[in-house]
Formats: sequence, structure tokens, C-alpha cells
Amino acid sequence: MKQHHLPAWEAQRLCLLSVTVALPSFALGRGLLMAIHFCSNLLFRGTLSIADVPLAAPLPWWAAAVPALGGLAIGLVARYGSPAVRGHGIPEVIETVLAKESRVPWKVALLKPVCSALSIGSGGPFGAEGPVIGLGGSLGSLLGQVLPVSAWERKVLLSAGAAAGITAVFGCPVAATLLALELLLYEFSAVSIAAVGLASAASGCLRLAWVGTAPIFPITGALGSGPWTPVFYAAAGLPLGLAAAIITRAVQFSEHAFEKLPIHWMWWPALGGLAVGGLGLLEPRIFGPSYGSIADTLNGQLVAGALCAFVGFKALAWILALGSGTAGGTLAPLFGIGAGLGALLTAAAAGFWPGLGLDPRVGAVVGMAAVFAGASHAPLASMILALETTHHFEASLPLLGACLLATLVCQILLPHSLMTEGPKRRGVEFPPP
Repeated sequence: MKQHHLPAWEAQRLCLLSVTVALPSFALGRGLLMAIHFCSNLLFRGTLSIADVPLAAPLPWWAAAVPALGGLAIGLVARYGSPAVRGHGIPEVIETVLAKESRVPWKVALLKPVCSALSIGSGGPFGAEGPVIGLGGSLGSLLGQVLPVSAWERKVLLSAGAAAGITAVFGCPVAATLLALELLLYEFSAVSIAAVGLASAASGCLRLAWVGTAPIFPITGALGSGPWTPVFYAAAGLPLGLAAAIITRAVQFSEHAFEKLPIHWMWWPALGGLAVGGLGLLEPRIFGPSYGSIADTLNGQLVAGALCAFVGFKALAWILALGSGTAGGTLAPLFGIGAGLGALLTAAAAGFWPGLGLDPRVGAVVGMAAVFAGASHAPLASMILALETTHHFEASLPLLGACLLATLVCQILLPHSLMTEGPKRRGVEFPPP
């Protein structure tokens, strides 16, 4: 893979510009979260508030129509504003990097965050991480279009903004750096690592000052362990990788199914929203990012039938909504689905081998990372992401094995990940590994 070597002063300038991008990326990333909460409170409760208050049953019947109205608005913006506002963030950024010289149009940079806030705030089963990756990446791209920099430097600035954006939400500077390097830059040169890493670190410092040191998914109490438990958790990467491959195929099937509908694509997000609304009446926890439900799963507070319902309804709603072409992220849904599958798998195994010392909470941590690793083909970033979002670093050994095995399974079954299949289908050429 081609490595880029810049004179010292140019490398220092690029690092300084990357840190400069991190500041507004953090501010707009946190602002997007507030906008999502504002839309949710306004549309579901009729109140003006930016407080993060999860939806709970029972919901009024008309709540089923809220996601459809949000989808209708997004369809209108996409048709009469820019079709590029559709999608779940990361694939669009990848395509911008590889096929458009990292140039994000001003209109897309303005409209995409608005559509994402409306989509998630109206109950769309997505996370904010995909939109903030796109938002931070847009800022880096716009700065690179204003200043006299090369196409490669503009790509680094886009990646730095994307990494700073995801750090603003998840507080994961190391994982954000790896995600940007693995999914966007496709290189590990000293200059690119320094520039993207400094942007992530700057955003991480701002997040520490804003919300403190607590992880986004805190786990209370010590995690159970035994001499053979790491072997089980690592081996769990095989079925979890298979689940990630099935989920990826289901998303692709959903996209193809919507493409065959005899109506204009402007109406697809509304149809997907109707499905989400109906499922949400049965299981309100699927609405929005479901960060609280992920935390409950990791702490063993969501179990048995309730956990099965959450995983099943969340997966179905997310697959339908994503296939409809609305706006939203993939990381949080995959984390929620993966955590539930990992906890259920571990609980079932503990029933058969009670003396093994298995802990469903560890299974949940492993599951959320392994499923995302398989779907994204980014095992190192997925492992570090799970560690940074939970602060339970003793799970590093089972996470490493599970993420690598899950990625291997998905790479054997699927040549392209959930993030790269769409751009590849549209003719984007990827660099050799």
C-alpha cells in the first residue's frame, strides 16, 4: 500500500489542521445528540426539551405513525434537496473518499445532519455514530476544499473529522482512530496516524470536560471468569460471525426488495417508518439508538424473553428501515443486537455447563464487538471500541479471539462488508489489501 511522506513542516501543519477540525466536529457531534433528543421529545411527548428520556410502554396508538412521518420528511428532502442525504453514514463517507477525492458538497454537509436527527428522533432504530462520522468528515472535507491542500491531505482531514465525531459520542479516541484508518484511509503511515490520532485525542479531551470519565456503557460489579472461559468466548466468535453475515445479507435483501417496489424511492423511508412504528408499539425499546437497553443487557438487567424480544424486534426494524434508504447509523444497532445474541448464547451455554463460570455479561460485551467486527471487517477497532465504551479491560483476551474469528467467518462468506458492499455495487474501486 502506498505510503505518504511529507516534509516535517507539512506534516506538522496537517496535524494542526486535524486538531482544528476536531473542535467543531466535537461541538456538532454533541449538538446532533441534543437535536435527536429534542426531536424525540417534541414528536413523541409534545415537549420542548433536550433531555435523553427513553420511550416506555404503553405508547399511544398514534406513536406508530411518528417514524413514518419522519421517513416521509427525509424522502422529500432527499428528492428535492440531495439524494446523498440517504444512507447510514459510513458507506457514503467511504465512497466520498475513494471515488470523489474526499469532496463533500456543501448542501449534503448541511442537510445530512438534519435528516439524521429527524430520522433517529422520530424513532428510527439507528445510532448517532454514523451521522456524526459523516458530519465530522464533512467538516474535514470542507476545510480541505477551502485550503490549498492535496487530495491525500484532504482525505486525512476528512478522516480526522470523522474520528473526532465518533469520539464525541462514544468517548473512544483509540477505537475511533483505528476505525478511520481501517475503513477510510486504508493505510497506517506515521503522518496519518498522528493526524487522525491527535484529532481523536482532542475530541476525547473535550468529552472528558463535558461529560466526565464514565463510559457510555458502564458495567457494575466484577465480571465472572474461569480458567476455560476465554476459550468459550473466543469460540463464540464463530456463531456470532455467522450471525453478522446473516444480518448483512438481510440488509442487502431488504435494499433489493425496496428497489423493486413500483413507487418512487422518495416514499420508501415512509414505508420503512410504518414498519418500525408498528414494531415499536410492541417493543418500545427499539425506538432510537437504544443505548439504555444496550447498557441493561451488558449489566444483566435485560434477560430471557425480554431480551429475545428486544433483539428480534430491533434487528427486524433496523433491517427494514435501513433497506428503505433513510438516514441513520449502524454501530449502535449492531452493538444492541450483538450484545443480546452474546448474552443469550452465553446464558444457554451456562445452563449446559454450570461449572464453567460463564457470565452472560461478558458474553454481551463479546457479542456486541464480534457482530460489529464481522459486519464491518474491522476486528481491531471493534475490540478496542468495546473496551473503551465499557472500561472493562479484563475482557481484552476473549474480545480479541472472538472479533478475529467473527471477521474471518464473514470474510469467507462475504467478500465485502456491510460498509463496503454498497459502494462496490456502485462501481467504487477499493485499494488492494
